[in-house]
Amino acid sequence: MKKGCMSSTMKLAASFPLTKSSRSLPSPLEFSTQSSGNNIESRIPWRAWTSVKNHHGKQQEHMRPPSGTVAAYSAQSEEQPQQQEEERTADEQKTKAREIVVEIPVDYDLHLLESAPSRSSVTNSEDLMSIYHEMSVIRRMEITADMLFKSQQIRGFCHLYDGQEAVCVGMEKALNFDDSVITAYRDHGIFIGRGGTIFEAFSELMGKRTGCANGKGGSMHLYKRENNFWGGWGIVGTSPPLGTGLAFAHKYLKKPNVVVAIYGDGAANQGQLYEAQNLAALWELPIIFLIENNHFGMGTAEWRASKKPAYYDRISYIPGVKADGMDVFAIKEAFQYCKEYCLGGKGPIMLEADTYRYHGHSMSDPGSTYRTRNEIQGIRRERDPIEHVRKIILQEEIATKEELKDLDKQIRREVEDAAAKAREAEQPRDDELFANIYKKDSGLIAYGCDRKKTHIQMP
Repeated sequence: MKKGCMSSTMKLAASFPLTKSSRSLPSPLEFSTQSSGNNIESRIPWRAWTSVKNHHGKQQEHMRPPSGTVAAYSAQSEEQPQQQEEERTADEQKTKAREIVVEIPVDYDLHLLESAPSRSSVTNSEDLMSIYHEMSVIRRMEITADMLFKSQQIRGFCHLYDGQEAVCVGMEKALNFDDSVITAYRDHGIFIGRGGTIFEAFSELMGKRTGCANGKGGSMHLYKRENNFWGGWGIVGTSPPLGTGLAFAHKYLKKPNVVVAIYGDGAANQGQLYEAQNLAALWELPIIFLIENNHFGMGTAEWRASKKPAYYDRISYIPGVKADGMDVFAIKEAFQYCKEYCLGGKGPIMLEADTYRYHGHSMSDPGSTYRTRNEIQGIRRERDPIEHVRKIILQEEIATKEELKDLDKQIRREVEDAAAKAREAEQPRDDELFANIYKKDSGLIAYGCDRKKTHIQMP
């Protein structure tokens, strides 16, 4: 495919977005990327073609010019490097700006809705690389957190997010930081998506002052108020009623934004959830109830705990959408649809993301007693969200396998460096342990286990 050009198949997909009745269109990995003709530029990837041009240019500089043209050739030689650099920059800009239409293969399920989110998503090379980078950072961060927990550098509860990266990354492609997000305790990926740093996350996981909650929240309570991330919450089913309160504030203050309240399939039978949904619908609040359905509430399969193991259509008066939670583009399009619905003054909407976690429920759960290793490996092989994006990048010749390997190595170093820096960070001081909890004049005294030594006495 020539630089800056789309094949006829891709143009057709861009002109006619995929609908339920047009499932015969090819998948994104079937799009033809070969141009006709024998032009060498159409058969060499754009990065390689740039190097060929540069190589030819260097040869030309060493060629002996015809007699009598030394001055003219010298001037031309001086202009060539600048011209080549301008051509290379223009080629890169065209590649970044080139629209890529990605088909969403899995259809949406709808409840009380006459239209559906788009079955195709428009992106470009820069956006694809950004998605790949962010999901890979979250995956590597969770792998590193696993090792830190096992080496007892992370204490307490720790719920890992690997496998579900498409949900938080796809969500943020449709939101902005003026929208509010609140979630449960599997919050590491959500925190990164909301603009948190790896260093802040690791610092909090290890209980350091440099953490996003000053080291006093831990894994389940990451938080970034400036970007309207109102935290992870450790009580099952807490985020929907709290999110409903946030949505009431948005409407009361006439903010043109939405709230996303995230919970899992294990919390879907909580009574407080239905109370919150009733009020949200009654007051037509701008809230998206996001169910991250990873199919296991701790070690209990959804069908063993729920008479109706579908969550997007449980409420007779709230519409809903079910999307493939392992496809970042399906989640992006679903969130754009749901956000537009809420901001249209229609009230709340349900969005169920069909996803899967690779680790157990928490680090105390091996994750293999209630499901087989073959099941986990099968999901990795067939539905892995990062591998899906990798295939599109390679198919569209945005990067080579070697370049992606180099990027993976760079991400690994970035994550490991952040973990090492967090390990050396300062612990909270003794006089900070009860800050923001009790009044200073409460007369609180903290003793050691033997009840003899006074560790802290509040002024």
